[in-house]
Amino acid sequence: MKEAKNKIQISVYQKAKTGNDCSGDSFFYKETEDEFICVIADGLGSGQPAKESSQAVVTTLEKHFNKTIDSIIKNCNDNLYNKRGAVLGILKMDLLNGTYKITSIGNIGIIMLHQNGEKKRYIPTAGYLCGTPARYKVFEGRLEPGQTFFMYSDGVEEKFLLKNCIQLSQCEEVTKHYSEINVEGKNDDTTLIAMKYVH
Repeated sequence: MKEAKNKIQISVYQKAKTGNDCSGDSFFYKETEDEFICVIADGLGSGQPAKESSQAVVTTLEKHFNKTIDSIIKNCNDNLYNKRGAVLGILKMDLLNGTYKITSIGNIGIIMLHQNGEKKRYIPTAGYLCGTPARYKVFEGRLEPGQTFFMYSDGVEEKFLLKNCIQLSQCEEVTKHYSEINVEGKNDDTTLIAMKYVH
């Protein structure tokens, strides 16, 4: 598979819960000529045990990123057997056909912003992955130049993000602004990823 042609602008902000030396959140993204995928996994609890679960998801993605969402979730589930478990959100873009698919299990937030300012929030399915079959819904849509997607773990203050950050035009501005002015946010592992389709 050929390497990316940088159709996706992306920026990440991550911060561990105060008092912990590691975050229980893990993330993965990869762009090729044909597709783009981004995943956030939040291990249940916090600290090292949570990190082990979320990292198991990332390890799975590194091997199976080009599979279908159904196959990815099954493989992640298999690798979470006998671990604490994790919630996760997936954004997968088909760059050849100009489409995207989104799913979220648990409390990973995903918002899409059209270039005209119209917002769409994708509602997660309750639950988490722990080695047993999980329910989830896959949303589909067409890619449009200038669309921006925001994916975030539950440490992110969603109302604050919507009010103060997502109107910024560059992904790096969004994550930088959020990190600088949301100093009194939740005391939880925090991961925020901003992605813009710039093709």
